[in-house]
Amino acid sequence: MHYALNLRTFIYSHYFYLGLRVAIGLVGLTLLTLEISDSATAMTVCIGALCTTLMDMPSPLRHKFNEMLASVLLCSAVTLLISLCGPVQWLLMTVLVLVSFLASMMVVYGKKSMPLQLAALFIMTMSMEHQMTWQQSFHHAGLFMLGGLIYLAYAMAIAWVLRHRIKQQVLAEALFELAAYIDIKADFYDTRFNLTEQFNKLVRHQSILADRQQASRDLILRSHKNSKDAIVVQVHVCMLDLYELILSTHTDYALLRQHLADSEVLQSLHDLAYKAARDIEAVAYAVTRKRASYAQISYDKEWADIEGEIARLHAQGDAAQEALATLRAQRNKIRAILKMIAELHLATQKVYADVPFWSGADMAPFLSQQKYELKTLLSNLRLDSPVFRFALRVSMAISVGLLIGHWLPYAAHSYWIVLTIVIILRPTFSMTRQRRADRIIGTIIGCVVTAIVIRFVHSNIVLMAILFLSIVATPTFIYLRYRYTAIAVSLMILLQMHLVAPSNPNLVSERLIDTLIGAAVATVFSFVLANWEYQSLPRLVRQVLNVNLSYMQASFALLQGKCFDDFAYRIERKRLMDSLAALSSALVRMLDEPASKQRAVEDINLFIVQNYLLVAHVAALRSILGRHASQLPVAPVNALLSHSHTQVCLTLSRALEQLDDKAAISAPLAAPAAPPVSDVAWSGWPLVKRRIRLLQADADKIVIHSAAIVHIVSPR
Repeated sequence: MHYALNLRTFIYSHYFYLGLRVAIGLVGLTLLTLEISDSATAMTVCIGALCTTLMDMPSPLRHKFNEMLASVLLCSAVTLLISLCGPVQWLLMTVLVLVSFLASMMVVYGKKSMPLQLAALFIMTMSMEHQMTWQQSFHHAGLFMLGGLIYLAYAMAIAWVLRHRIKQQVLAEALFELAAYIDIKADFYDTRFNLTEQFNKLVRHQSILADRQQASRDLILRSHKNSKDAIVVQVHVCMLDLYELILSTHTDYALLRQHLADSEVLQSLHDLAYKAARDIEAVAYAVTRKRASYAQISYDKEWADIEGEIARLHAQGDAAQEALATLRAQRNKIRAILKMIAELHLATQKVYADVPFWSGADMAPFLSQQKYELKTLLSNLRLDSPVFRFALRVSMAISVGLLIGHWLPYAAHSYWIVLTIVIILRPTFSMTRQRRADRIIGTIIGCVVTAIVIRFVHSNIVLMAILFLSIVATPTFIYLRYRYTAIAVSLMILLQMHLVAPSNPNLVSERLIDTLIGAAVATVFSFVLANWEYQSLPRLVRQVLNVNLSYMQASFALLQGKCFDDFAYRIERKRLMDSLAALSSALVRMLDEPASKQRAVEDINLFIVQNYLLVAHVAALRSILGRHASQLPVAPVNALLSHSHTQVCLTLSRALEQLDDKAAISAPLAAPAAPPVSDVAWSGWPLVKRRIRLLQADADKIVIHSAAIVHIVSPR
């Protein structure tokens, strides 16, 4: 379950803060406008503010201002244009389709532009049934812009006052997701869980974790000016270092299960990981409550069990040496993780004396970068562009929705059909499918709840209280669980209509019919000019391989001591994790598409896992070399690392070459002979050799899977 859906953490999350902020702003602005004007004016001002709320998301202050101002200006222009065209029916229909197309093309600018697209289409839908003179149109657009600007000023003021609080909340969310990631890792020690399924689950969650970590970076690394910010930065740095250590705990779980299936040590390892996850959650919970965190979990029992098992295996001699070495290595890694969790607690308590590693460095590679250039949009005006196809799909669906709404006997409310299409129809088939289910189920539940409320509640005060709660819930769950938002939206709008026109007996049934019609239209058009996920697989696979090559360059330079710090390594690790997350997300979306549109599912799974394992092996090597730094025989270790680097890079290069050779799946390119390095009398030598052997073996497997993916996906 998502942490924000837990009542204990819900009221401290930025999702609840958003809902409360939006509700207070909208209700307060509406009541204030009613004090000085009439209800029609108040409604227009409120809708202007409502459209602006869609861009009210956790962002750096400058970015937030630019995004919300863009929403105000764009939506004001849309409502003015639609209002001016209203008296001429054919012109209105033409402009509606054109605006739908252009608004949907904005999706080319990425995830953050999607709320802006929705805001533009929402106000287009709300404005299309107004019949105004040109003077009234300008007056209406002016009031709309006024509402948007007032909410913009209100939201920026709140964001400035709570700027540190929002950083804490976003950081805490990343910590909660890291704890969930460890929970998945814990189940690797449980023999009841299939290892392959656990790997798939782990990689899927990694994409969520990468998204939360990026949100944390964007807020925290852009500005940190005082002691409060310094603590947040410290916790953020510790979190990333802890993540590195968690990656290094990957081991031969099959070997552990084989040799230790009858021992209780697997349960002890599982319990250690589970407790570590709870320890991280305790830090996250303290961060959300603006408190210092202190360790309260004891690991003594589990440590005693592990040490006892190590002693038992040691007594068995050579027969158990492989299992003993694996268990010892895992114990050392987990010990490092628990030490880092202790530092995570400490990071919340006081400001460190030393400066973070990035002092004076260029943070741009760590931060989300988005340029809103016209040439980006123009370059996608082609039929093979997924965004262009999506824009055509939306405009065609809205055209059909308008025609159906015009034929209905209650055409005055046909905007609900168009609004349903706008909300359901998303850039990908899987997103559309999920949004359709949430919208239909949420609307049905909302209609039933509204009917019950209208039937049994006759106090306007109680109705207003329910209305306020629904306003809070609408933005709270829009990015968390849309089904709840659909329930709240239905309740909110239907109650408003009931308060304005309490005598309409068909209020609920009409909204339900409109939703079902809109959902049906959106479903049909989700197959029109669809962009199936398998079509993007070669590009995503190539991106992963290219970034992995760069990551290997930075990794081995760091492992061989050629770098002054790990800044470049961190950048490349982030890029690789982001590229793996993008491929993993595409796979998840593909699994929601029709079976006939699914390609190379097993090979993509294995390709993602093998690339993920390369990161884990590098993290493990870094951990081993760091643990034995004082006794490290530099020359032989660097010779072995240099040979491994050559081997892995050649292998990954071969995989890239095979992306252009779709006709054959050949073996990995042979590596040059390893330099003659005799065994070294150093306790970490066998661990380094074994980890490098695993690294090379997993790199070899990547070649087969990448070629198989392209071979299966390419047209025959």
